[in-house]
Amino acid sequence: MWELLQDCWKSIPGEAGCENAKSVQSCHQGKDKIDDELEMTMVCHRPEGLEQLEAQTNFTKRELQILYRGFKNECPSGVVNEETFKHIYAQFFPHGDASTYAHYLFNAFDTTNNGSIKFEEFVMGLSTLLRGTMREKLEWTFHLYDINNDGYINREEMTEIVRAIYDMMGKYTYPALKGDVPKQHVDAFFQKMDKNKAGVVTLEEFIVACQEDEMMMRSMQLFENVM
Repeated sequence: MWELLQDCWKSIPGEAGCENAKSVQSCHQGKDKIDDELEMTMVCHRPEGLEQLEAQTNFTKRELQILYRGFKNECPSGVVNEETFKHIYAQFFPHGDASTYAHYLFNAFDTTNNGSIKFEEFVMGLSTLLRGTMREKLEWTFHLYDINNDGYINREEMTEIVRAIYDMMGKYTYPALKGDVPKQHVDAFFQKMDKNKAGVVTLEEFIVACQEDEMMMRSMQLFENVM
Protein backbone atom coordinates (compact mmCIF):
# COMPACT_ATOMS: atom_id res chain seq x y z
CA MET A 1 0.00 0.00 0.00
CA TRP A 2 2.45 2.64 1.16
CA GLU A 3 5.07 1.39 -1.34
CA LEU A 4 2.84 2.36 -4.27
CA LEU A 5 1.96 5.70 -2.70
CA GLN A 6 5.65 6.35 -2.19
CA ASP A 7 6.25 5.72 -5.89
CA CYS A 8 3.42 8.12 -6.71
CA TRP A 9 4.88 10.68 -4.33
CA LYS A 10 8.30 10.43 -5.99
CA SER A 11 6.65 11.04 -9.36
CA ILE A 12 4.89 14.23 -8.23
CA PRO A 13 6.32 17.21 -10.14
CA GLY A 14 9.13 18.69 -8.09
CA GLU A 15 12.62 19.01 -9.45
CA ALA A 16 11.33 17.56 -12.73
CA GLY A 17 9.09 20.58 -13.08
CA CYS A 18 12.17 22.75 -13.33
CA GLU A 19 13.27 20.97 -16.48
CA ASN A 20 10.17 22.20 -18.22
CA ALA A 21 10.70 25.80 -17.12
CA LYS A 22 12.59 28.36 -19.12
CA SER A 23 15.62 27.76 -16.96
CA VAL A 24 16.52 25.66 -13.96
CA GLN A 25 17.91 28.73 -12.27
CA SER A 26 14.68 30.71 -12.46
CA CYS A 27 12.79 27.70 -11.18
CA HIS A 28 15.01 27.40 -8.13
CA GLN A 29 14.74 31.10 -7.49
CA GLY A 30 10.97 30.81 -7.50
CA LYS A 31 11.15 28.18 -4.80
CA ASP A 32 12.69 30.68 -2.43
CA LYS A 33 9.93 33.24 -2.87
CA ILE A 34 6.44 33.56 -1.53
CA ASP A 35 5.16 30.55 -3.47
CA ASP A 36 7.16 28.47 -1.01
CA GLU A 37 4.38 29.16 1.44
CA LEU A 38 2.22 26.70 -0.54
CA GLU A 39 1.05 29.24 -3.13
CA MET A 40 -2.10 29.90 -1.17
CA THR A 41 -3.70 32.41 -3.54
CA MET A 42 -6.02 31.82 -6.50
CA VAL A 43 -7.50 28.57 -5.20
CA CYS A 44 -10.90 27.76 -3.78
CA HIS A 45 -9.36 26.18 -0.70
CA ARG A 46 -6.31 27.58 1.03
CA PRO A 47 -4.39 24.97 3.02
CA GLU A 48 -2.89 25.49 6.42
CA GLY A 49 0.54 27.10 6.69
CA LEU A 50 3.68 25.10 6.08
CA GLU A 51 4.84 25.28 9.66
CA GLN A 52 1.61 23.79 10.99
CA LEU A 53 1.59 20.97 8.44
CA GLU A 54 5.26 20.28 9.08
CA ALA A 55 4.48 19.92 12.78
CA GLN A 56 1.51 17.62 12.12
CA THR A 57 3.18 15.31 9.60
CA ASN A 58 6.45 13.49 9.07
CA PHE A 59 7.36 15.62 6.05
CA THR A 60 9.88 18.42 5.82
CA LYS A 61 8.98 21.87 4.55
CA ARG A 62 10.70 21.13 1.24
CA GLU A 63 8.79 17.87 0.82
CA LEU A 64 5.50 19.60 1.57
CA GLN A 65 6.26 22.19 -1.09
CA ILE A 66 6.85 19.46 -3.69
CA LEU A 67 3.71 17.58 -2.65
CA TYR A 68 1.57 20.70 -2.82
CA ARG A 69 2.79 21.68 -6.27
CA GLY A 70 1.84 18.23 -7.53
CA PHE A 71 -1.52 18.36 -5.75
CA LYS A 72 -2.33 21.80 -7.11
CA ASN A 73 -1.23 20.77 -10.59
CA GLU A 74 -3.84 17.99 -10.59
CA CYS A 75 -6.41 19.94 -8.57
CA PRO A 76 -6.14 23.71 -9.21
CA SER A 77 -9.13 24.39 -6.95
CA GLY A 78 -7.20 23.12 -3.93
CA VAL A 79 -9.53 20.16 -3.35
CA VAL A 80 -10.17 16.91 -5.19
CA ASN A 81 -13.60 15.35 -5.60
CA GLU A 82 -14.26 11.63 -5.90
CA GLU A 83 -14.60 11.52 -9.68
CA THR A 84 -11.26 13.26 -10.18
CA PHE A 85 -9.66 10.97 -7.61
CA LYS A 86 -11.00 7.90 -9.42
CA HIS A 87 -9.74 9.19 -12.76
CA ILE A 88 -6.24 9.76 -11.39
CA TYR A 89 -6.11 6.44 -9.55
CA ALA A 90 -7.40 4.45 -12.54
CA GLN A 91 -4.30 5.43 -14.51
CA PHE A 92 -2.21 3.15 -12.29
CA PHE A 93 -4.43 0.14 -13.08
CA PRO A 94 -5.27 0.31 -16.80
CA HIS A 95 -6.06 -3.41 -17.06
CA GLY A 96 -8.73 -3.53 -14.40
CA ASP A 97 -11.62 -1.60 -12.90
CA ALA A 98 -10.30 0.52 -10.03
CA SER A 99 -13.47 2.53 -9.46
CA THR A 100 -14.81 0.59 -6.46
CA TYR A 101 -11.51 0.42 -4.62
CA ALA A 102 -10.80 4.08 -5.40
CA HIS A 103 -14.18 4.90 -3.84
CA TYR A 104 -13.19 3.24 -0.56
CA LEU A 105 -9.72 4.78 -0.66
CA PHE A 106 -11.22 8.22 -1.29
CA ASN A 107 -13.45 7.83 1.76
CA ALA A 108 -10.44 6.89 3.88
CA PHE A 109 -8.66 10.10 2.90
CA ASP A 110 -11.82 12.22 3.24
CA THR A 111 -11.65 12.42 7.01
CA THR A 112 -14.27 15.19 7.21
CA ASN A 113 -16.75 13.17 5.12
CA ASN A 114 -17.70 16.16 3.00
CA GLY A 115 -17.15 14.57 -0.42
CA SER A 116 -13.80 16.19 -1.16
CA ILE A 117 -10.17 15.81 -0.11
CA LYS A 118 -8.25 18.89 0.93
CA PHE A 119 -4.48 19.04 0.72
CA GLU A 120 -4.25 18.76 4.50
CA GLU A 121 -6.23 15.50 4.49
CA PHE A 122 -4.20 14.12 1.62
CA VAL A 123 -0.83 14.90 3.17
CA MET A 124 -1.85 13.68 6.64
CA GLY A 125 -2.89 10.32 5.21
CA LEU A 126 0.22 10.11 3.06
CA SER A 127 2.40 10.89 6.06
CA THR A 128 0.89 7.99 7.97
CA LEU A 129 1.20 5.54 5.08
CA LEU A 130 4.75 6.46 4.16
CA ARG A 131 6.35 7.35 7.47
CA GLY A 132 4.00 6.38 10.27
CA THR A 133 4.71 3.67 12.79
CA MET A 134 3.54 0.15 12.00
CA ARG A 135 0.63 0.59 14.39
CA GLU A 136 -0.38 3.87 12.73
CA LYS A 137 -0.30 2.20 9.32
CA LEU A 138 -2.39 -0.70 10.58
CA GLU A 139 -4.89 1.68 12.19
CA TRP A 140 -5.25 3.53 8.88
CA THR A 141 -5.74 0.24 7.04
CA PHE A 142 -8.33 -0.89 9.59
CA HIS A 143 -10.37 2.26 9.00
CA LEU A 144 -10.20 1.64 5.25
CA TYR A 145 -11.72 -1.82 5.75
CA ASP A 146 -14.28 -0.50 8.26
CA ILE A 147 -16.54 0.78 5.51
CA ASN A 148 -19.48 1.84 7.70
CA ASN A 149 -17.23 3.37 10.38
CA ASP A 150 -18.81 1.44 13.25
CA GLY A 151 -15.45 0.43 14.75
CA TYR A 152 -15.56 -3.16 13.50
CA ILE A 153 -14.72 -5.05 10.33
CA ASN A 154 -17.32 -7.62 9.38
CA ARG A 155 -17.09 -10.30 6.71
CA GLU A 156 -19.13 -8.33 4.22
CA GLU A 157 -16.85 -5.31 4.49
CA MET A 158 -13.66 -7.30 4.09
CA THR A 159 -15.16 -9.21 1.17
CA GLU A 160 -16.07 -5.91 -0.51
CA ILE A 161 -12.50 -4.63 -0.21
CA VAL A 162 -10.87 -7.87 -1.34
CA ARG A 163 -13.21 -8.18 -4.32
CA ALA A 164 -12.56 -4.55 -5.25
CA ILE A 165 -8.82 -5.26 -5.22
CA TYR A 166 -9.25 -8.23 -7.55
CA ASP A 167 -11.41 -6.14 -9.89
CA MET A 168 -8.76 -3.45 -9.93
CA MET A 169 -5.89 -5.81 -10.72
CA GLY A 170 -7.82 -7.23 -13.67
CA LYS A 171 -6.01 -9.81 -15.77
CA TYR A 172 -2.91 -9.50 -13.61
CA THR A 173 -4.70 -10.94 -10.59
CA TYR A 174 -2.85 -13.93 -9.18
CA PRO A 175 -4.18 -16.43 -8.54
CA ALA A 176 -6.78 -15.95 -11.25
CA LEU A 177 -10.04 -14.78 -9.75
CA LYS A 178 -12.69 -17.42 -9.24
CA GLY A 179 -16.00 -16.97 -7.57
CA ASP A 180 -14.89 -18.23 -4.16
CA VAL A 181 -11.38 -16.74 -4.01
CA PRO A 182 -12.35 -13.53 -2.13
CA LYS A 183 -14.35 -15.61 0.33
CA GLN A 184 -11.37 -17.90 0.91
CA HIS A 185 -9.16 -14.93 1.75
CA VAL A 186 -11.76 -13.48 4.09
CA ASP A 187 -12.28 -16.83 5.83
CA ALA A 188 -8.53 -17.14 6.39
CA PHE A 189 -8.29 -13.62 7.78
CA PHE A 190 -11.24 -14.07 10.14
CA GLN A 191 -9.98 -17.40 11.40
CA LYS A 192 -6.84 -15.69 12.67
CA MET A 193 -8.26 -12.30 13.62
CA ASP A 194 -11.68 -13.01 15.12
CA LYS A 195 -10.40 -14.72 18.26
CA ASN A 196 -13.68 -14.59 20.17
CA LYS A 197 -15.72 -15.76 17.17
CA ALA A 198 -17.98 -12.71 17.40
CA GLY A 199 -18.26 -12.41 13.65
CA VAL A 200 -16.51 -9.04 13.61
CA VAL A 201 -12.90 -7.89 14.03
CA THR A 202 -12.02 -5.06 16.39
CA LEU A 203 -9.11 -2.67 15.91
CA GLU A 204 -7.06 -4.38 18.60
CA GLU A 205 -7.77 -7.84 17.20
CA PHE A 206 -6.69 -6.61 13.78
CA ILE A 207 -3.45 -5.07 15.03
CA VAL A 208 -2.52 -7.97 17.32
CA ALA A 209 -3.17 -10.55 14.59
CA CYS A 210 -1.00 -8.68 12.10
CA GLN A 211 1.79 -8.09 14.59
CA GLU A 212 1.86 -11.65 15.92
CA ASP A 213 1.47 -13.55 12.67
CA GLU A 214 4.17 -12.94 10.06
CA MET A 215 2.14 -14.60 7.32
CA MET A 216 -0.87 -12.46 8.20
CA MET A 217 1.26 -9.34 8.06
CA ARG A 218 2.58 -10.34 4.65
CA SER A 219 -0.94 -11.05 3.44
CA MET A 220 -2.16 -7.64 4.57
CA GLN A 221 0.85 -5.98 2.97
CA LEU A 222 0.10 -7.85 -0.26
CA PHE A 223 -3.32 -6.22 -0.39
CA GLU A 224 -1.98 -2.90 0.89
CA ASN A 225 0.48 -2.63 -2.00
CA VAL A 226 -2.39 -1.52 -4.23
CA MET A 227 -3.06 1.57 -2.13
